[in-house]
Amino acid sequence: VENEDQLIQSAEIVKKAGVKILRGGAYKPRTSPYTFQGMGEEGLKILAKAKQQTGLRIVTEVMDAAEADLVAEYSDLLQVGARNMQNTKLLRALSKIKKPILLKRGFAATLSEFLMSAEYLLSGGNDQVILCERGIRTFVEYTRNTLDLNIVPAIKQLSHLPIIVDPSHGTGRYDFIIPMSRAAIAAGADGLIVEMHPKPEEAISDGEQSLKPDKLKQLMSEIDLIAKAVNRTIL
Repeated sequence: VENEDQLIQSAEIVKKAGVKILRGGAYKPRTSPYTFQGMGEEGLKILAKAKQQTGLRIVTEVMDAAEADLVAEYSDLLQVGARNMQNTKLLRALSKIKKPILLKRGFAATLSEFLMSAEYLLSGGNDQVILCERGIRTFVEYTRNTLDLNIVPAIKQLSHLPIIVDPSHGTGRYDFIIPMSRAAIAAGADGLIVEMHPKPEEAISDGEQSLKPDKLKQLMSEIDLIAKAVNRTIL
């Protein structure tokens, strides 16, 4: 969430493309302390306005247990980012909130560690957990991360939880998003979370891994065909 105009425009674009849920970051964890960190509660209010105008459900990240209730007031789903996958205090707080939790895999988390983080939410009383593969760190240098699609069938074997894939963070490249989205759905993913910006070249953050509106429309049409071909229904 950069400002109201950008967010509302983005919401209208994704709604028209057939997207069901809008993800926007009001709190933005960044590697550098000098980069844009999000708009905080003001960003949450803008997300609420986008929901009111478009009917889209909202998912946004919660970074601190102390902010869990505040974020839950504005959002339909709460995201736990990769950096907080093993933040047990945050997970315990979210386990008491009766809203779906989108749990992203940590950069170097094993399958077992990923599932145990989900178990903190489940054992605390929240059974609405969605897992998200978003890439892991390897020696590969031509992408931001290595998208581990192996984990999709592994999760299907070991868990009852749905798993979606984030090819934007998984690759860090806008030109890889569509190919990896195709592969994710074919592998059995229940859905996708991708970054889109009306003007990626002007984005405050992550423009290099954001689709333009016309490419989002292309993605939506292609994955629908792939899902039908493999008898999948995407979230």
